[in-house]
Amino acid sequence: MAEFTDYIAGLGEPEKSAVERIHQRALSRLEGVGEGLGYGMPALTYRGKTLLSVQVAKSHIAYYPFSGAVVEALEGDLANFDHSKGTIRFSVDHPLPDDLVDRLIDLRRAEIDLKPGK
Repeated sequence: MAEFTDYIAGLGEPEKSAVERIHQRALSRLEGVGEGLGYGMPALTYRGKTLLSVQVAKSHIAYYPFSGAVVEALEGDLANFDHSKGTIRFSVDHPLPDDLVDRLIDLRRAEIDLKPGK
Protein backbone atom coordinates (compact mmCIF):
# COMPACT_ATOMS: atom_id res chain seq x y z
CA MET A 1 0.00 0.00 0.00
CA ALA A 2 1.08 3.57 -0.63
CA GLU A 3 -1.01 5.40 1.95
CA PHE A 4 1.05 8.57 2.10
CA THR A 5 1.62 8.78 -1.65
CA ASP A 6 -2.11 8.26 -2.25
CA TYR A 7 -2.94 10.92 0.33
CA ILE A 8 -0.67 13.44 -1.41
CA ALA A 9 -2.16 12.59 -4.81
CA GLY A 10 -5.61 13.49 -3.52
CA LEU A 11 -4.60 16.97 -2.31
CA GLY A 12 -5.18 20.20 -4.18
CA GLU A 13 -2.61 22.90 -4.77
CA PRO A 14 -0.86 24.66 -3.12
CA GLU A 15 -1.10 22.27 -0.15
CA LYS A 16 -0.08 19.30 -2.31
CA SER A 17 3.28 20.90 -3.10
CA ALA A 18 3.88 21.76 0.56
CA VAL A 19 3.27 18.18 1.69
CA GLU A 20 5.16 16.68 -1.26
CA ARG A 21 8.22 18.81 -0.39
CA ILE A 22 8.44 17.20 3.05
CA HIS A 23 7.81 13.75 1.57
CA GLN A 24 10.68 14.19 -0.89
CA ARG A 25 13.05 15.50 1.80
CA ALA A 26 12.43 12.38 3.88
CA LEU A 27 12.99 10.08 0.89
CA SER A 28 16.23 11.85 0.00
CA ARG A 29 17.59 11.68 3.58
CA LEU A 30 16.84 8.07 4.46
CA GLU A 31 17.10 4.71 2.79
CA GLY A 32 14.34 2.22 3.40
CA VAL A 33 11.49 4.67 3.97
CA GLY A 34 8.13 2.96 3.68
CA GLU A 35 4.51 3.93 3.98
CA GLY A 36 1.89 2.97 6.47
CA LEU A 37 -0.42 4.40 9.08
CA GLY A 38 0.33 6.18 12.32
CA TYR A 39 -2.59 6.90 14.62
CA GLY A 40 -4.82 6.26 11.61
CA MET A 41 -3.04 8.83 9.44
CA PRO A 42 -1.11 8.08 6.25
CA ALA A 43 2.53 8.22 7.31
CA LEU A 44 6.09 7.49 6.34
CA THR A 45 7.81 4.68 8.19
CA TYR A 46 11.41 3.82 8.91
CA ARG A 47 12.57 0.43 10.20
CA GLY A 48 8.95 -0.47 10.82
CA LYS A 49 8.29 2.58 13.04
CA THR A 50 6.30 5.66 12.19
CA LEU A 51 8.65 8.43 11.07
CA LEU A 52 6.30 11.30 10.26
CA SER A 53 2.95 12.34 8.90
CA VAL A 54 1.82 15.59 7.32
CA GLN A 55 -1.90 16.32 7.17
CA VAL A 56 -3.83 19.23 5.69
CA ALA A 57 -6.48 20.80 7.91
CA LYS A 58 -8.89 23.61 7.16
CA SER A 59 -6.70 26.41 8.54
CA HIS A 60 -3.20 24.88 8.58
CA ILE A 61 -0.96 21.96 7.70
CA ALA A 62 0.18 19.74 10.56
CA TYR A 63 3.51 17.92 10.81
CA TYR A 64 3.44 14.96 13.20
CA PRO A 65 6.91 13.77 14.25
CA PHE A 66 5.49 10.96 16.45
CA SER A 67 7.86 12.02 19.22
CA GLY A 68 7.46 14.62 21.93
CA ALA A 69 11.21 14.42 22.51
CA VAL A 70 11.89 15.59 18.95
CA VAL A 71 9.59 18.58 19.39
CA GLU A 72 11.20 19.37 22.74
CA ALA A 73 14.71 19.17 21.26
CA LEU A 74 13.80 21.76 18.62
CA GLU A 75 11.65 23.97 20.85
CA GLY A 76 13.75 27.08 20.17
CA ASP A 77 13.52 26.59 16.41
CA LEU A 78 9.75 26.22 16.61
CA ALA A 79 9.09 29.57 18.31
CA ASN A 80 7.53 30.99 15.12
CA PHE A 81 5.19 28.03 14.67
CA ASP A 82 2.14 26.97 16.61
CA HIS A 83 3.06 23.63 18.13
CA SER A 84 2.39 21.19 20.92
CA LYS A 85 4.04 18.02 22.17
CA GLY A 86 3.01 16.03 19.10
CA THR A 87 2.14 18.51 16.37
CA ILE A 88 3.77 21.39 14.51
CA ARG A 89 1.36 23.58 12.56
CA PHE A 90 2.40 25.65 9.55
CA SER A 91 0.87 27.08 6.39
CA VAL A 92 1.69 27.35 2.72
CA ASP A 93 2.51 31.02 3.33
CA HIS A 94 4.65 30.20 6.38
CA PRO A 95 6.24 26.80 5.63
CA LEU A 96 8.67 24.88 7.78
CA PRO A 97 12.19 25.73 6.55
CA ASP A 98 14.02 22.90 4.80
CA ASP A 99 16.77 22.78 7.43
CA LEU A 100 14.16 22.44 10.19
CA VAL A 101 12.39 19.63 8.30
CA ASP A 102 15.76 17.90 7.89
CA ARG A 103 16.48 18.15 11.61
CA LEU A 104 13.01 16.84 12.48
CA ILE A 105 13.60 13.85 10.22
CA ASP A 106 17.15 13.27 11.47
CA LEU A 107 16.18 13.41 15.14
CA ARG A 108 13.31 10.99 14.68
CA ARG A 109 15.53 8.64 12.67
CA ALA A 110 18.16 8.71 15.42
CA GLU A 111 15.48 8.00 18.01
CA ILE A 112 14.25 4.98 16.05
CA ASP A 113 17.83 3.76 15.46
CA LEU A 114 18.52 3.85 19.22
CA LYS A 115 15.62 1.57 20.13
CA PRO A 116 17.20 -1.84 20.69
CA GLY A 117 15.82 -4.86 18.92
CA LYS A 118 13.50 -2.84 16.73
